[in-house]
Amino acid sequence: MKISELAEATGVTVDTLRYYEKQGLLDPPQRRDNGYRTYSSSDLQRVRFVRGAQMLGFSLAQIREVIPDLVQGRMGRSGIEQRLQAKIAEIDARFEELRRLRQEVVDTLASLSCSDEAPVTVAQSIRRRA
Repeated sequence: MKISELAEATGVTVDTLRYYEKQGLLDPPQRRDNGYRTYSSSDLQRVRFVRGAQMLGFSLAQIREVIPDLVQGRMGRSGIEQRLQAKIAEIDARFEELRRLRQEVVDTLASLSCSDEAPVTVAQSIRRRA
């Protein structure tokens, strides 16, 4: 299939496919005599895998790291579970970070001491931390 057909089948742009190729997420495609790229069903599956992994929050670097093992059939369930558990830990850490940030914003809102109509100075806008 041509690059435009692969793009349509996977819901990504042609530019995204070219970027994936440059990033090593896709192998360099076969070329026709006219220079057009030719993609296979395995390329289609790989792009779908990349998109699915991105939707789960994996970076392109993390995805690129596992592709060789997946392609060569060296990735077992334990390897997948390990990476998913690590992603869950990252998400939990981010939740905690956001919870602390939210509390900081709530505390800052509660500490506002100027009147509704008065302009705020830089000194007033800095919350004093204990």
